[in-house]
Amino acid sequence: MDLRRIHRQRGAAAVGLLAAFLVGGCAGALLSSRMGLPLGAGGRAVPFFVAASEPPPTGQISFTSGFAPVIRRAQDAVVSVASARVVSTPEGPFSDSSLFADPFLRQFFGDPFGGAPRKRREQSLGSGVIVSPEGYILTNNHVVEGASTVRVSLVDNRQFDARIVGTDPKTDVALIKVSERNLPTLAFADSSKVTVGEFVLAIGNPFAIGQTVTMGIVSATARGNLGIADYEDFIQTDASINPGNSGGALVNARGDLVGINTAILSRGGGGNEGIGFAVPTNMARAVMEQLLRQGKVVRGYLGVAVQPITPSMARAFRVSTSSGAVVADVTPNSPAARAGMQRGDVIVALNGDPVSDSRSLRLRIAQTAPGTSVRLKLLRDGNTREVSAQLTEIPVQETGARGREREESSGLTGLQVRDLTPDVARQLGLPQQTRGVVVVDAAPGSPAAESGLRRGDVIQEVNHRAVTSAAQFEEAIRQGAGQPILMLVNREGSTGYIVVEPR
Repeated sequence: MDLRRIHRQRGAAAVGLLAAFLVGGCAGALLSSRMGLPLGAGGRAVPFFVAASEPPPTGQISFTSGFAPVIRRAQDAVVSVASARVVSTPEGPFSDSSLFADPFLRQFFGDPFGGAPRKRREQSLGSGVIVSPEGYILTNNHVVEGASTVRVSLVDNRQFDARIVGTDPKTDVALIKVSERNLPTLAFADSSKVTVGEFVLAIGNPFAIGQTVTMGIVSATARGNLGIADYEDFIQTDASINPGNSGGALVNARGDLVGINTAILSRGGGGNEGIGFAVPTNMARAVMEQLLRQGKVVRGYLGVAVQPITPSMARAFRVSTSSGAVVADVTPNSPAARAGMQRGDVIVALNGDPVSDSRSLRLRIAQTAPGTSVRLKLLRDGNTREVSAQLTEIPVQETGARGREREESSGLTGLQVRDLTPDVARQLGLPQQTRGVVVVDAAPGSPAAESGLRRGDVIQEVNHRAVTSAAQFEEAIRQGAGQPILMLVNREGSTGYIVVEPR
């Protein structure tokens, strides 16, 4: 199965990224409260609406009229967003192949690409949601990413050029603006109140066939670890979302905005499989407010890489909890490093509140303002301790000869590793001082492959012992024979723990 952002089908046909023209419409001024958001120091307020937490008016939904009254109020606030950008592509016989992206093949064959890059114009079509009568529109970052021009079309066929106010790739949210005023809007609902099983509606222009309404339910909330964005807290729905729906609105039975449609889960055909994801409005609204105030999103930074704690990992770390987040790496000179945190720590509470998993911890840290001091409860070597760390702002992205190859036995048949030389580290894009053994092969169906190990991974620790050669790796494996083997793995510069269950 492939997780696909709906926008990936770009092309001259401009059918690609269409956002789900969703339901919204300021579901009645009497049911919403008007709010203002300062643009910045000395800036005037931007009006928008927040929905009241009341049930739908009596008679709004019925077996005879269905959701028609809701849709009539909502559809005018969902727009089509057309963008264009100029991209460069490599010229040469292998320019359309990803084969030579493999670092091992590049090590032996080099870079086969040749010639000067070609420039071409890409067009894409998505959707957006008007959230302020003064022309502010929420959409997906991938709908307008790198765009040189953006044009918005309303349901009544009016068209306006738009400017990009700001984007946040980490949540796939963007804010654009048109110069027109007195536009229809959708009111923000409190997405934390969304419950599994409630009705939701999507209005969009799938496959560019025209505005289409679909209905479904909320299938799940707080979905994460999907690889769609850096910060994920998605609402999952079975309301049909197809290519051409990116950036549109997901609305509740009152016609209030609960999410911005972002991605679908597809088995390869690219069409709807009944599993779609939307950025919840609480997250989208928080991004919008920061983009308006300061033109960018500022997040709290602790300086740890974390991952979920699985039952097998809990046994390997000798902890009784299945909740919490395992610290897979600590960035030097970060708030976590200064607080004394270490790899292998299990974070179980933040400011006295339990940490359910790594996803929720990352979200809570990111949503905390830089400069804030946080208290963390840790489990380390079977003991509990508390540390305090003062969060900072997330930094800008930093935001030869062959070794011996030995095939492992001792319950790890099918795994081949070799010494990690500086030359191989360079081919893998790692610092030359990186130490460990590199996975040459993990045979399909082997315990190593089933645990998630793959070719190119660098194993740096086995059961908390550093390994710097194939010989050390083999010895560590022999000492842990018959038991779950905890490995610290470096993959493309990021470290994490993997537990291999021997047979």
